Amino acid sequence: MTPRHAPSTTANFVEEIEVRGHIIDSLILPKILDSISGAGGSFKIKQIAIGQGRNDPSHALLEVGANDEKTLQKILAQIADHGAVPTDARDCVLMAADIVGTFPEDFYSTTNQRTEIRIAGHWLEVAGQEMDCAVVVDMEKRTARCLAMADTKLGDRIVVGHAGVRVFPEERSRGPQTFEFMGSNVSTEKPKAVAIRQIAKQLAENHATGGRTAIVAGPAVIHTGSGEFLEQIIRMGYVDLLLAGNALATHDIEQALFGTSLGVYLDRGIPAESGHAHHLRAINRIRRLGGIRAAVEKGALRSGVMCECVRHGVDYLLAGSIRDDGPLTDVVTDMLQAQQLMREKL
Repeated sequence: MTPRHAPSTTANFVEEIEVRGHIIDSLILPKILDSISGAGGSFKIKQIAIGQGRNDPSHALLEVGANDEKTLQKILAQIADHGAVPTDARDCVLMAADIVGTFPEDFYSTTNQRTEIRIAGHWLEVAGQEMDCAVVVDMEKRTARCLAMADTKLGDRIVVGHAGVRVFPEERSRGPQTFEFMGSNVSTEKPKAVAIRQIAKQLAENHATGGRTAIVAGPAVIHTGSGEFLEQIIRMGYVDLLLAGNALATHDIEQALFGTSLGVYLDRGIPAESGHAHHLRAINRIRRLGGIRAAVEKGALRSGVMCECVRHGVDYLLAGSIRDDGPLTDVVTDMLQAQQLMREKL
């Protein structure tokens, strides 16, 4: 980038960007301005057109400045994830992967938001949108898709930098937020009943319209005595795929065989004598029977989440961890293989 003087921002390096959509009611514009200021940059709103109604999109044209190019590029990278696109339209930059299973150093890191890249003056939608991946381009087919790091092959054309990339942020939901990272806003004091009703409504609506539902569950479902409720919605047909680990399945089976989870009786909340070995005994019994499905078919496993999955044809994938005891024979112990299988099943 060539430095150019910008009296409006008094910065040495300047880029003009624009952002469109529900940038006011979805708080996208404030996030962009905060990102610019927080990174040590400056801005000037050159134009802004605010939609007159709740469903009307807005548009803003901004001049973003910084005292050095490195800072400016850092700012542009941050605000790009909020849909800010330079008005000086450029094609994306591609670099060939030079190491198997490794991206080029300056690869563009994807988000979970819908994304497009610009090739030969045309915008292409990125397929298989997934966060924490790169974008690989097939120049012959003129296609782009998200690529997991481990799947990178020599010569793959990978998008680097943020030029020629535009993101379409999700409009802020009028109801509950459907995706967020765990963080400081997680509180045990939040009203659980409201969240439960909202999730139940989404499950019912998805089921009624022919949608499919994947459940990602950890062992806390069993430890808290909530397994019976997951079993119930499986029996009712609300679950199509279960993604979990060795822990959920092990403690679910432990509860079915011994009435304990981690050696504690769920109905009484007291530890069983020698209960610490129950989970290992559960694993061993299932391994001897040839796996979860075989244990159900032989009548040895008659209840629990995993039993209901087998009985009602609910697909499942159990991914391994370095902490796993056993593990159960159904567990995919190769992490990269488990990731790929999850993508295929989803």
